[in-house]
Amino acid sequence: MLWIKSFHIIFMVTWFAGLFYLPRLFVYHAMCEDTSGKERFKVMERKLYYGIMTPGAVLTIVFGVWLWIGYGFTGDWLYAKLALVLILVVYHYYCGLYVKAFKQDNNTHGHVFYRWFNEFPVLILFAVVMLVVFKPSLF
Repeated sequence: MLWIKSFHIIFMVTWFAGLFYLPRLFVYHAMCEDTSGKERFKVMERKLYYGIMTPGAVLTIVFGVWLWIGYGFTGDWLYAKLALVLILVVYHYYCGLYVKAFKQDNNTHGHVFYRWFNEFPVLILFAVVMLVVFKPSLF
């Protein structure tokens, strides 16, 4: 089971690397004014989202479920963590919508929006790590 836990952590780090970096690319893309720069950002965003983030998300969830089945975790902390993971999946989905909007030159947000959007997964990461480490009884 330690291998499974290791893979879960590795893919979680991969997923979060993308969750931290892709919105930062959105910030720069929203500020970009030249065509060649915009095209370069489109390629970077697509490759990050589909080549790194999405496989990282899927494998994080697969190995997380495997851990859950193998260890039989229970408790309030786990349900809180699962709720936060679900929120991250929704955030990931919105990142995909923004990748698509930029690809089609239909972005409607400015760089300030993406700066704030970029901070959200940091809060989720802190909460998830605290839940996993301390396993508090919440209810």
